[in-house]
This record gives sequence, C-alpha cells and structure tokens, in this order.
Amino acid sequence: MSEKILILGACGQIGQELTQKLRVIYGNNNIIASDIREGDENMLLSGPFEVIDATDKASILAIIKKYNITQVYLLAAMLSVTSEQQPLKAWDLNMSSLLAVLNLAKEKHIKQVYWPSSIAVFGPTTPKNNTPQNTIMAPTTVYGISKVAGEYWCNYYHEKFGVDVRSIRYPGIISWKSKPGGGTTDYAVDIYFDAIQKKSYQCFLSKDTRLPMMYMEDAVEATIQLMETDIKNIKNRTGYNLTAMSFTPEEIASEIKKHIPEFKISYQPDARQQIANSWPETIDDAEARKDWNWKHTYDLSTMTEEIIKNLKKLESDSVK
Repeated sequence: MSEKILILGACGQIGQELTQKLRVIYGNNNIIASDIREGDENMLLSGPFEVIDATDKASILAIIKKYNITQVYLLAAMLSVTSEQQPLKAWDLNMSSLLAVLNLAKEKHIKQVYWPSSIAVFGPTTPKNNTPQNTIMAPTTVYGISKVAGEYWCNYYHEKFGVDVRSIRYPGIISWKSKPGGGTTDYAVDIYFDAIQKKSYQCFLSKDTRLPMMYMEDAVEATIQLMETDIKNIKNRTGYNLTAMSFTPEEIASEIKKHIPEFKISYQPDARQQIANSWPETIDDAEARKDWNWKHTYDLSTMTEEIIKNLKKLESDSVK
C-alpha cells in the first residue's frame, strides 16, 4: 500500500519544498498539504490541500479518516524569534499540536509521525564545538524549551505506547524558493536576496557568529530518508543531530563576493545575537550518518553558486 501523508504546516519554509518533493515521490494525490491558511497557487494546484488548525485534534482526525492517512509530518510551529515575542502562544502551538498528533498515533489512527526538533535545544552551557548527540540541553529560549520538551514527549510516546515517531535537530535551513519565518538563522537566507536586489546587506548578527547550517535540498532529502529508513535502524527517538556546514556572516559574504564582487555587508547585531550566542558552532551528527547513512551534498561554496544562479534566473524572468 502506498503511503498517504498529511503535512501540517505545509506553507512554512520547509513545508513548501518538502510537500513538492513528497508529491514527486509518492504521487500528488497521496500527499495532503495543510496549514492554518490557504497555500499558494503552486501548492493548491499540485495536490489536495486542507485548511487545518494543527492544535485541533478532532479536525486532524477528520482529515486522517477522509484520506486514509498513514503518516503525519507535523511542521507547524512558531520559530525562535517569534516565540520570544509571544512565549505563551508559541508554547501552546508547539506543544498542543505535537500532543494531538502523538495521541492520534497512540490511538492507531496513523502509523508514523515526523516532528522536527532544532539546534535550539542546546544552550550556553552546551559544548560549542562538535556538539555531541547526547549532551547538556539547557536552552534559554521559549522555542528551545518547547523543542526539548517535545523531544522527551516523542521518546515517551515511543517507549510507553510504541509510537513510531522520528525527529531531526535541524540546523539553520537555507533556501531561495521560500522566505524564512522568524528564525535566528534567517540572515543566511535574506543575505542572498539582498545581494541580488540591493548589492548590500545589513546583518543582525556579528561578523564572526558561527552557526551550523544546511541547504534546503539536503534538509528535505534527510527528512525523507529518515522516514523511509527501516524501523530497526532508528536508534534515537528524541532527535538526531544533523549538519552539513558551519559558517559566519563574514564567510558567507566572502563567498557571495566571488559571484557579485560589488556586494557589501554591514553589521548591526540586535536581540537575535543573544539567541545565536547560546547555540553551538559545529555539530557532531555521526549517529545519523551511522544509523541511516546520512550524507550531505552541499557545502557553502556549492550552495552559494546554486542559490545565486537560481535567484538571478528568477530576476531575469520577472523582467521579461
């Protein structure tokens, strides 16, 4: 039987690209996209779409029954910066949606759950370099606190009720197809758009702030690979460390200048600097590489080349 997959939060940065990739793999009608608001034209025309509140268990169950859903990818969340502005709302969304889906799996309405964690689970006392899979997790952000709690809920539901829930601790995710949604690593997306349009960028982090990052193509590939891995190989039920590269704003600017020599960057750190300072600089993802053969494809150089090529094409197409 082919999988029938419901994606909650399909209109977000990761959701948009993950939805389209899954539709290529499993067929458009087997991937039901959903969000609190209606998707864009591409999302609506390429397959089924439902407007759902991800915290409303009854609404989710109705969609599961309507389409005979076997897997749920829960991507709906409030990210780090937005969560600091609305902490209780963020906690409610991030926790209520997860518990709703975990309980639906516990009740055997679905057989598999994907839920993303984040490097936000780490805090200032976590080892900064080559951060291990199992280490101190003492986050100082609402988003991080919700992700740590979520990881332990996932593990609890697996241990107590046999729920097949899988998770990745995403680093910063970089894409040119969709704008980011209120995260601390957003600069690494915005910088490319401004480089093309303005030939300059004002960065909200200091020039030497090193953070783990990943190109969207790799993030989507890793997510699907984890979900397709044989259950006997999944050893971790909190969240797998995952990374592809680590760089600073100064380093990404230098890479951009190879393609746009006139590009200039300035720095004006704001409140997001404090969040970035609490996160690791480099990540050890050896367990993901061992358990389900994770390998990244893109580094800073190949990612930058790919993004600038695509953004330049977009710009020239819009002028025509």
